[in-house]
Amino acid sequence: MDKDQIREVIASRAALELHDGDVVNLGIGLPTLIPNYLPKDVHVTLQSENGLLGMGPLPDDCCKDENLVNAGGNYISANPGASSFDSATSFGIIRGGHVDVTVLGALQVDEKGNLANWIIPGKLTPGMGGAMDLTTGAKKVILAMEHTAKGNPKILKKCTLPLTAAGEVNLIITEMGVMQITPEGIVLTEIHPEFTVEQVQAATEASLIIAPDLKEMRR
Repeated sequence: MDKDQIREVIASRAALELHDGDVVNLGIGLPTLIPNYLPKDVHVTLQSENGLLGMGPLPDDCCKDENLVNAGGNYISANPGASSFDSATSFGIIRGGHVDVTVLGALQVDEKGNLANWIIPGKLTPGMGGAMDLTTGAKKVILAMEHTAKGNPKILKKCTLPLTAAGEVNLIITEMGVMQITPEGIVLTEIHPEFTVEQVQAATEASLIIAPDLKEMRR
């Protein structure tokens, strides 16, 4: 698969985890593609931690409004009925448990559900952003990410980078499959038909538990 195909596989599968009526926060990068793959009968309310509830699709170049950007600084639109507010109110929504699902990217995740997604030591970063609050405040935390980085595993026995959150990840979706974080470890529940279980395990540092009813990855 090329880069675009990988992103399509991940985003389209992640979209199936969202349900009608959910309040959803999407991290920057790959997760922002997810609304393109939502089933027609599923309507979610997108929240941006910089202060918007009811975020709409990405605007065309002719229709960009400098007052409407997401937390990553990208231009967005607002759906009819959307509301905007200050960051204190936005984080009150997140910390108060009113976000049903957050979908984030990751640098690393481990078998305990620990997440590292904000900094590589020695590289400049603007800060952690809202990820720490989202992982602890959202009812469900999904990682939508490529399985490896330059051939190196991103799903580890133990994260080596500074953590964003400890023990908060529920589900991992990559181009290779779908994995649940459980008290026993990481369970591979779905696998992409282009890969074998052996190939998925070889690309994963953590030891995978193979679900007895392992299914083909849904799209």
